[in-house]
Amino acid sequence: MSFSILGTGSALPERVVTNEELSHMVDTSDAWIRTRTGIRERRVCSSETVTELACQAAAKALTDSGCTAAELDLIICATISADYATPSMACILQDKLGAHCPAFDINAACTGFLYALDIAAGYFARKADQKILVVAAEAMSRLIDWQDRSTCVLFGDGAGAAVLGAGDGLLAIRTGAKGSIAPLYAPSSWGNSPFYTGNSAQPYLVMEGQEVFRFAVTSMVQTVEDVLAQTGVRKEELAWVLPHQANIRIIDAALSRLKIGSEKCLTNIADHGNTSAACAAILLDEANRAGKLKKGDLLAMTAFGGGLTTGACILRWDK
Repeated sequence: MSFSILGTGSALPERVVTNEELSHMVDTSDAWIRTRTGIRERRVCSSETVTELACQAAAKALTDSGCTAAELDLIICATISADYATPSMACILQDKLGAHCPAFDINAACTGFLYALDIAAGYFARKADQKILVVAAEAMSRLIDWQDRSTCVLFGDGAGAAVLGAGDGLLAIRTGAKGSIAPLYAPSSWGNSPFYTGNSAQPYLVMEGQEVFRFAVTSMVQTVEDVLAQTGVRKEELAWVLPHQANIRIIDAALSRLKIGSEKCLTNIADHGNTSAACAAILLDEANRAGKLKKGDLLAMTAFGGGLTTGACILRWDK
């Protein structure tokens, strides 16, 4: 027993920030960003909070699933940019949705949605729950130094969600980590403690692009090959690949090494940029609502993120 996806939802901020607009803020250009990342524009919170986006995505997922919040047995939120250190985003969602179940957050950066699915699978395996809400929500705009052209062009804000029910849709999942700070990190603020005498870095994302690129391609290829081998599914049997939306060059390089055609790959990076943990959940919901997913389709999802974390899974679309 694993789970099947009963419904999906997503939410994006209203504010669109184009490459052209960024070119007036930092030394870059639309052509430079497009050719190197595949990004044309991204959504950024202006009046919305990340909690509000998470609530909207969760509500849509519940509606799509035909379930009510009262039926939920567990809420898991994946985020690195929650509005509060405590209470958790998941607990706030539980209150706002009207649920009455346990709720907690996890931090696996961009791999967060897959980590959450893996955790949910464990609950289903011990037959502890019948309905689980998984939400991935990020406001990366609050973690970015908007004067750093190497990072501010890459990220966007948004939320995605899925309602899971007991079933056999998850065929295999693998998550992992290769602990390392240097390639990709965002320091926490030390506040105004009069006793702390150490160095306190600015709380903005720092990334070593080339090292992350190499890790990303290698890990995406390896994790997808691992879950394919675990299930016995052949690449030709996959209906769609849903990769983490970090950089179109990373996606293209991974597909090439996997020998999977681009016609089987779903992307939304051009319009959303990298929404961290929310990428996979938003992409899944958009594919669902566009009618691209047919009952019985085999999907491969793969992601990498700060930590450094990795993950991949094979899902059968049962909806």
